[in-house]
Amino acid sequence: MTRRGLLLFIALGIAWGIPYLFIKVAVSELDPGMVVLARSGLAAILLLPLALFRHEVGPVLRRWKPMLAYTLVEIVLPWYFLSSAEQTLPSSTAGLLLAAVPLAGVAIAFLMGRPERLSGTNWIGIALGMLGVAALVGLDVAGSDLFAVAQMAVVVVGYALGPAILARWMPDLPGIGIVAVSLAGAAVAYVPFVLLTGGVPTAWPSPPVIVSVIVLAVICSALAFLLMVGLIAEIGPVKATTITYVNPAVAIIAGVVVLGERVTVWTVVGFVLVLAGSYLVTKKHSGETGSVGAQRQGQASAPLVE
Repeated sequence: MTRRGLLLFIALGIAWGIPYLFIKVAVSELDPGMVVLARSGLAAILLLPLALFRHEVGPVLRRWKPMLAYTLVEIVLPWYFLSSAEQTLPSSTAGLLLAAVPLAGVAIAFLMGRPERLSGTNWIGIALGMLGVAALVGLDVAGSDLFAVAQMAVVVVGYALGPAILARWMPDLPGIGIVAVSLAGAAVAYVPFVLLTGGVPTAWPSPPVIVSVIVLAVICSALAFLLMVGLIAEIGPVKATTITYVNPAVAIIAGVVVLGERVTVWTVVGFVLVLAGSYLVTKKHSGETGSVGAQRQGQASAPLVE
């Protein structure tokens, strides 16, 4: 890997590993819907001009049906449930649970009639991943947090389904255009939702919360996607997928160092099993490649925005 590729890899690993920390801070004062609205709206403001300049919005809008489905399962629902779940779950646990997205991706492929040919190694990966999730949910998460875990399950399924929609119905569309339009669509959808549910804050948020929302939009969404495009151009889509094994580690470290979250033995066990499972279940024969849309986080099942 070149020095540029290494720097891009490190930067992207951080950008996609810290959202959980900043979501945790943001929902301490803001309604989850308001967090999603602010984050998606600001990120769209940053990316839409670039997408328009590159003439990437028109082709995306012409494919509006799959784009609508993608926006719903990739941003509208997952971002809300992720923010809601983090009102009770530690940020590190949320980040680690999302490492199970490749496992859901296998099931999505079967349901969509495009099953992957699984090797013995892949099946071992599925088993290890399921054991890791079981260790986290059954032994590391308190019973009162099980509803939050169910919300995280929605996020996992959404993050696995979104790229499957891209790969099947929009593999030829430009990535920046897809992300810009989906972020803008999510922001528009959340305006009436926040107004009707009383999610507008009655007092000005504290500086840490404001900074968290800005970081989520600018660093974790807009900049992260541009970093991903650069990383794939530098080292290729297959090597870029290994970023998925860095993000949970960053999430755990950030939660422990900044928020003082505890790390139990079962957190470590779950971490090792889930990441080992994710690696094995996505392990392909040499020479296999994939599209940008399908390979964002090491999954034929990975979100373009975290």
